[in-house]
Amino acid sequence: VQLQASGGGLVQAGGSLRLSCADSRRTASNNAVGWFRQAPGKEREFVAAVSWKGGSTYYEDSVKGRFTISRDIGKNTVYLQMNSLKPEDTAVYYCAASRYPTAHRMGVNEPRYWGQGTQVTVSS
Repeated sequence: VQLQASGGGLVQAGGSLRLSCADSRRTASNNAVGWFRQAPGKEREFVAAVSWKGGSTYYEDSVKGRFTISRDIGKNTVYLQMNSLKPEDTAVYYCAASRYPTAHRMGVNEPRYWGQGTQVTVSS
């Protein structure tokens, strides 16, 4: 497994969680990394992406102002800080390595590698 996602859990609405995506083999060191999520019965959707150097980011409108994606180059890890969580944020969250270095809205068919999912559940 090239990417390992962790940090999910159960939280009340308005709470926070931080997801981590560890790239232990540095397979995505020259690529943008993004987060996707998939709720039960729905298609997987893009959430956010960070560029290969961590200098630029891109967010889906529904999470702007609440989620922050960042990248620690030295630790080969990408984070997704999720604040002001809502019940509609409930989903399995996946990290994925883009084919490109820049932060952009990634399509579900684009990533070279996927991490395993981590469940986020937000109770009302």
